[in-house]
Amino acid sequence: MGTFIVQGGRSLKGTIIPQGAKNEALQVICASLLTPDKVIIQNIPDIADVNNLIDLLSCMGVSVTRGTDNSVTFQASDIDPDYMSHSDFRAKSMSLRGSIMIAGPLLARFGRALIPKPGGDKIGRRRVDTHFNGFRKLGARLEYDISDSFFTLEAESLKGAYIHLEEASVTGTANIIMASVLAEGKTTIYNAACEPYIQQLCRMLVSMGAKIEGIGSNLLYIDGVSRLHGCIHTILPDMIEIGSFIGLAAMTESEITIKNVSYQNLGIIPDSFRRLGIYLEKRDDDIYIPRQEHYEIETFIDGSIMTIADAIWPGLTPDLLSVFLVTATQAKGAVLIHQKMFESRLFFVDKLIDMGAQIILCDPHRATVIGLDKKFRLRGTTMSSPDIRAGVALLIAALSAEGKSVIHNIEQIDRGYEKIDLRLNALGAEIRRI
Repeated sequence: MGTFIVQGGRSLKGTIIPQGAKNEALQVICASLLTPDKVIIQNIPDIADVNNLIDLLSCMGVSVTRGTDNSVTFQASDIDPDYMSHSDFRAKSMSLRGSIMIAGPLLARFGRALIPKPGGDKIGRRRVDTHFNGFRKLGARLEYDISDSFFTLEAESLKGAYIHLEEASVTGTANIIMASVLAEGKTTIYNAACEPYIQQLCRMLVSMGAKIEGIGSNLLYIDGVSRLHGCIHTILPDMIEIGSFIGLAAMTESEITIKNVSYQNLGIIPDSFRRLGIYLEKRDDDIYIPRQEHYEIETFIDGSIMTIADAIWPGLTPDLLSVFLVTATQAKGAVLIHQKMFESRLFFVDKLIDMGAQIILCDPHRATVIGLDKKFRLRGTTMSSPDIRAGVALLIAALSAEGKSVIHNIEQIDRGYEKIDLRLNALGAEIRRI
């Protein structure tokens, strides 16, 4: 188990470039399974979750060639379907939540897929019904072996269908889109997720020969084609990392410029940080955050306490609520953080309370934060990262705290953030990995 030793209380300064988007990378890498031709994906983040997925595809028979500047060429011309029955596949796929998105491509192209109950973060129940209900409407048969937590999907051929999703699941939408592009006839997906990740996946598939209308909305029309060809695709910068850097700058009184953020794809994120009183400036396609000694949380127009809640896109992504929560601990004022989607994601607040933060955990979904206005600094402590997003929130807290902090289980942070210690040390942080 890896550990960060963090010396807090340092202001950072400089320029940082965000990595490629983790959530988009997992989707578009799986989409390379839809064609036997070469698919080149650029700006792939060098993080554990993505590297593990690439390793899984390689073991399945996909030719993987790494280039310069984080580009990877995939060619799925020699897939071994029998590998899905091997214990090695089960071990690798069960540890990686992103592995569920190989189901749609494999089902569409080969008529069969074996998928484990997904692994990943321990942030509460994460149902997969949306995926499988969509596959069944396309004509797939589903079997579930409760003894080893494996799903088997089979279909001689997929047929287009009208699919009204019960929830706007990002991974569920992606999986069903990838299955539909090779299905016979027309598929309509209503209540589809429309995050930039989904839009990027659709644009990639269109460049491969798919026929998709309604990109960017929650109503997609897909006309199935018989074959897809190769393409070159570039992944967006990671909006979650960009938001993490904004919160870090405010907490540590740092002057940071975040380069090439694809501002038009950040949605409500910049304005949500402004509601916490954080000043940030758009400069071309960069975000500049000046050094701020204080920032004050807004109230609603009627004077009631500000609420920051996650929502389906174009609402606020749930992956940033941990960062908003920790950033609010040093603001002036109070805010209610409402995490609607996952019931265990706020449980890391006990570690912040140990550091001196004033937080009331109302229930598994809501926490009230009373900002300290930097009159009382957080104090260093020893803690463990429970998941990717809480892990980086704890790292931000440690960097702003007085004294030394120890963060265990940093493998969770490495799953989503590329060389985060080295990149922040280059700005003046003091993070040591052991």
